[in-house]
Amino acid sequence: MPAPRPRPTAAVVLAAALAAVGLGPAATPATAATVPVGAGSYSDTRPSGTTGPTNNTGAPVTPKVTQAAQGKPVPTNDWWSSLAFQRYGDNPYSTPMYGHPLTYQAVSGGLEIGYPTSPAVVGEGRQYEYAHKRDLTLGLSGLNSPDTKADSWSDWTVTPYWSDGTRTLRTTIGHGLPFVYAQGSGGNAQVTTASTPTVFSDQGNVVGITVGGHHYALFAPTGTDWNISGTTISAGLGGKDYFSLAVLPSTDALATFRKYAFSFVTSSQVDWSTSGDTVSATYRLTTEAKEGTERGTLQALYRHQWLHTADALTAYTYVSPRGTMKVRESASFTTRQKAAPVLPALPRTSAVDTSRLRTYLSEVANSSDPFSGATDTYWTGKALGKLAQLVPLADQIGETAVRDKLIGLLKGRLQEWFTAGGASEFSYDTNWKTLIGYPASYGSDAELNDHHFHYGYYVYAAAIVAQYDASWAADSAWGGMVKALIRDAANPSRTDSAFPFLRGFDVYAGHSWASGHQGFAAGNNQESSSESTNLSAALVLWGSATGNTALRDLGGYLLATEGEAIAQYWFDADQQVFPSTFTHDTAGMVWGSGAAYSTWWTANPEEIHGINVLPVTAGGSLHLAGDKDAIRRNLAELERENGGPAVEWRDILWEFQSLADPSGAKSKWDAGNTGYTPEQGESKAHTYHWITSLDALGAPDPSVTGDLPTSAVFTKNGVRTYAAHNYGSTARTVTFSDGKTLSVPARSTATGTGADTGTGNPGTPTGSVFQLRTGGTLTTATGATAGADTIASAGGRNYDGTPTNPLVYQVTGVNGQLKSGATTAFRLPVDSSTAVGVAPQARISYDLTGDGTFDRVETYRYFATDPVTGWEEYNQGAGLKSATGTLGNLANGTVRLELWNAIGSAASQVRTGTDTSVVVIPYE
Repeated sequence: MPAPRPRPTAAVVLAAALAAVGLGPAATPATAATVPVGAGSYSDTRPSGTTGPTNNTGAPVTPKVTQAAQGKPVPTNDWWSSLAFQRYGDNPYSTPMYGHPLTYQAVSGGLEIGYPTSPAVVGEGRQYEYAHKRDLTLGLSGLNSPDTKADSWSDWTVTPYWSDGTRTLRTTIGHGLPFVYAQGSGGNAQVTTASTPTVFSDQGNVVGITVGGHHYALFAPTGTDWNISGTTISAGLGGKDYFSLAVLPSTDALATFRKYAFSFVTSSQVDWSTSGDTVSATYRLTTEAKEGTERGTLQALYRHQWLHTADALTAYTYVSPRGTMKVRESASFTTRQKAAPVLPALPRTSAVDTSRLRTYLSEVANSSDPFSGATDTYWTGKALGKLAQLVPLADQIGETAVRDKLIGLLKGRLQEWFTAGGASEFSYDTNWKTLIGYPASYGSDAELNDHHFHYGYYVYAAAIVAQYDASWAADSAWGGMVKALIRDAANPSRTDSAFPFLRGFDVYAGHSWASGHQGFAAGNNQESSSESTNLSAALVLWGSATGNTALRDLGGYLLATEGEAIAQYWFDADQQVFPSTFTHDTAGMVWGSGAAYSTWWTANPEEIHGINVLPVTAGGSLHLAGDKDAIRRNLAELERENGGPAVEWRDILWEFQSLADPSGAKSKWDAGNTGYTPEQGESKAHTYHWITSLDALGAPDPSVTGDLPTSAVFTKNGVRTYAAHNYGSTARTVTFSDGKTLSVPARSTATGTGADTGTGNPGTPTGSVFQLRTGGTLTTATGATAGADTIASAGGRNYDGTPTNPLVYQVTGVNGQLKSGATTAFRLPVDSSTAVGVAPQARISYDLTGDGTFDRVETYRYFATDPVTGWEEYNQGAGLKSATGTLGNLANGTVRLELWNAIGSAASQVRTGTDTSVVVIPYE
């Protein structure tokens, strides 16, 4: 356990470059042992007895980069990270790197290049791979470098560097690049082939060869000539320092590729944006003309990209582990996708039994250890995620005490981790430009693995807290530390000198990578794609809750992009990616070289299928419903491989089934809910609410989207339910892609129904929230100027339970269906300044039919104000003093609030015209 460290009193100045993106602490940490960030802090030294990044023998390792790249944040967790992270002491070059269509491995003499086109199914049929196999090596004559370093990089390209003191070589390689661009000095350009090549074209400085059944073109500067001698092909560069190589889709493509041979790619960049319900991304290469004026190029698009572009593509294609890649003749292309559905929780339905849900919630909230003994970053994150999912559910059924207890648990544990010097903390590693949580887990320290998995849970939990307590999430409070974790795992800034750009997410591959060092023969890997989208959804929720539209839209881009990649590369949704010889319908892990029906820790089919589902949330899981046939195939395979239905992770897999077959999942829940142990990140409360709600709403329908990032649609028996959560302070109308509209009050979730054809308003929003207005009205309208009304003094008398000179606020013509188990709620900011012994009291009455008779009257206990100037919240938590009559459905009904001082000798005030002063009636 680390010794407590005193927190310095000096403030850390925010870097000007980061002010624009609003992402927290200084660009470089202070020299003090503890770096303050708002109310929290992180350390700049590891706790005693812990480790940082190491090689496989446990020796400390620093980034393997050139002098030109010293001090720049190194992109760990990338497809090429083994260039910079030397995981193995005896390999100072790299492990195989899968750029697609080409594969690479750095060696002493240069860059091995391959183009694997025939998959092998290995591991007893559990894995398919297009493993790197050298067709040729690109280098310089005589080059014998002691190592290979990363010299520069951009969003999906990298430049490896070799030098033996006499000869120097740089190459630029990347995802989707059929070219390798080389610059060298001190020796002739040299290509050595794995077998004697067949020459199909020799044009002096341009040669076409076939090696191992694959066609390549070699390009030397104009005026030079390639010399072919056995397996060695060389060319003097004629005083120049550049040459290139391309893999050809066919021999007749040589002329097209020759056109772009000297248009060298120098950088790559993606830019994303959100407009309405559409997420757009433009992928752009910057080029330099080494000869002539041509600045265009050729690039191969992955399946998840070409499915979503309207840009022209050539007839050229390549083979890859991700299915067919299609070639575009341009330096850029743009994809457009529908935004993925995101909600903080599934909306309230009358199908959920309030009493039952209350019991399940209490089991978790009142547990002797709600965090289940978790101490490290991953298991703490899982526990935070479990509790965070329950907060909106408690709120839905008016269990404010349980809600607030859960929020308190979340705050307490997050604040422990967000404060340096205790048993748990985050520590900044200056060499690797990363925040590591201690106690660490699963190589998050020594290998820099899984930060997006772990930290996504923290951001998700913080987003739920922010939904209910904006002040806690302020940068000056705990929001700064949340942003620090975001900067580590998913930094949108390319100019931040403290963290790399999008550490875990590979923008061109369309998904994240888990290994920090990428030190495997199969390249990098990712197992739990769903824990990756958990971070993306968390960004949407955090950005929405805090008003940070940049982070919200980043999350939307990541979620939409990775959602399609998951559908294609993990679940083979279109059945066009997995080789025919691979007999599985799902992959537990995706590798650079292919995919595997496996996990890191078990061959149990339940975990293989479930690891890409958990955690099940309304933020990060609804997108999976876009491929319902794939879900059905997935679960059918599970039962075949498992020899029957799920046993261990049945709750996760029931929830997964409910995305395609809600009634079937509900039947399994009904039959088996008493005899199972929840998965460690799940609870019976959440599983019951999830399965029961989807059975009532219908399966998610991602084909219909809303123009608010936090919206979703569900369909059952041809009827759609539209849902949206509005984090804003004013009501707004959400427009869906089928023409429906939904009015959503401020800081509320609303739902409405409509047929799945036609246009129009789908109906009245769920959760009727009425603001108080000066003048005596209750209204769902927002945007008024805040004001205050005076509550007359009780004159020293006792009017407890008897309205005397009350303020009256009323709304008429109300129609609504009573929510089963729901109760009235209100939030009334009141103040008696410095007066002592003053207590406002409220009564809420319901005239169900508008006939002038109040059928239900609820009188609440009075609220004694404190003698300090400032608003205090009076709410239904004061409890009922009395109630008469029975609630029923409202038909042209009236709702009335009366407010008076029950005791005291001074007047008081109630706030009006804001969404903090409301009455919430229990009706849809």
